[in-house]
Amino acid sequence: MKTRRECSKGHVYFRSSDCLTCPRCEAAKNRGAEFIAGLAAPARRALVGAGLTTLEALARSSEAQVMQLHGMGPNAMGKLRASLKKAGLSFAKGSQ
Repeated sequence: MKTRRECSKGHVYFRSSDCLTCPRCEAAKNRGAEFIAGLAAPARRALVGAGLTTLEALARSSEAQVMQLHGMGPNAMGKLRASLKKAGLSFAKGSQ
């Protein structure tokens, strides 16, 4: 059963889990980082929390470093590789 919730900014949303993340606030945080938009919320939060909000910043990190972030999984990594490749970039080599 979904529960009505209201975030600190007054947005009303409904959740069936204990997750307190407001979908509208989460979407507003991720504007300007289009490559992040197709990822699941845990992966998006991991990237934003690590300061990896641009493809250039992401390309300065190795795959191993990004994979260690809580919330990152094989599906997210595949999408990140594809986004980097489309922009002519790749993950850094080795572990910085």
